[in-house]
Amino acid sequence: MTGLIRILQLFARSSSAQGKRAVLTIAAIAWGTLALLLMLAFGEGMKISLYRGSQGMGSNLAIMWPGETSLIFEGLPSGRPVRPRIEDIELLKKRVEGHAGISGEMHNGGVVLETDYGTRTARVIGATHDYGEIRNHIPQIGGRFLNETDQRLRRRTIFLGNELAVDLFGEEDPVGRQVMLNKTPYTVVGVIIYKVMMGNYGGMESDHAVIPITTYKAQFGRDRLSHVVVKAADPARIDELVSQVHRVLGSKYMFDPEDPAVFSTWDTVEGTQTTTNMMLGIQLFLGVIGALTLLVGGVGVANIMYAVVKERTREIGVKMALGARPSWITGPIVLEGLAYTLVGGLLGVLMAVGLIALLDMIPTKGNDVLELMGKPTLSIWIGIGSAAVLGIIGLLSGYFPARRAAAIDPAETLRYE
Repeated sequence: MTGLIRILQLFARSSSAQGKRAVLTIAAIAWGTLALLLMLAFGEGMKISLYRGSQGMGSNLAIMWPGETSLIFEGLPSGRPVRPRIEDIELLKKRVEGHAGISGEMHNGGVVLETDYGTRTARVIGATHDYGEIRNHIPQIGGRFLNETDQRLRRRTIFLGNELAVDLFGEEDPVGRQVMLNKTPYTVVGVIIYKVMMGNYGGMESDHAVIPITTYKAQFGRDRLSHVVVKAADPARIDELVSQVHRVLGSKYMFDPEDPAVFSTWDTVEGTQTTTNMMLGIQLFLGVIGALTLLVGGVGVANIMYAVVKERTREIGVKMALGARPSWITGPIVLEGLAYTLVGGLLGVLMAVGLIALLDMIPTKGNDVLELMGKPTLSIWIGIGSAAVLGIIGLLSGYFPARRAAAIDPAETLRYE
């Protein structure tokens, strides 16, 4: 205990004589810490934003477009179109194992929608009632998505994209009001929330409308599906689910389940994994750049401590000749380097938190670029990683000069100028 007190006393005495030098050193560490935290925070914010955007369309999905056969199967020629029907959705739900939902959809891109406020030509989708949950169609407060009763009773209900709702009703709440769809009245039951999306098919969700698939069949006289959407309970099994869909429909429509041309499939699981790997790479790159910037400050601390050791060579030699313990020599130097690093790191953290708070106040809604970049975000792991880097740099910047000081020969210091 007495030795620790002596080390602290020597540290206080030696560091008080380094005023201007200490300020510059602390400033360098603070700048490096600020750069490290900002880069990691921007990387974290971009990762969160890109992940949210990749999930905007729904997660763990396989979107399947029907096509034509390319292989001869049991005497039937190639080139036959395969068009699943509405009733095939229930068949797939019963026969396909491991899914978290299967939906069908039919598209019509030239439907006229009219209200007292205005007229729009928009894409209308006929979908099953679980389509909203599968495809992440979250309604705004006060509304809902289509339900099973809408589908069973073939109700004329409609769910609007948020931009389409503004075009048709302005700033008024459209829920409960009517819109004419090709001169047929429909009741608006909900409006989709605003969301950022990194991918879509058939146009942006904010600009289309969804009606029950049974109502769509009655309105347009069609029952052939434009897409089959499969959601996997386990993303690792998405390929297996797609193969099951091929086998189930292959046995009904007489095509080879291994025929690659019957369905074109968009696997969002693979796309999400690619985005995740890309963001890990970006975060690693930004972290390395920030750590190198902080390391430069650490080198500055080490250089200053080497200079301190050089200036105090005679003093250190006299102390050692008078019986000073090695820890009394190395301890203050290590503490001084660590203190400079930690004080500079604390200032850098405070500046980073302040800047991030200011950046968080910048409005991003409506600006796709800013929303895709995301807002810088500090996480607990960023804090732990930064603290670890700071601690290592602080210890090393004091350790090596201290080791040099402890190796000084007292006899040699008498001849040192």
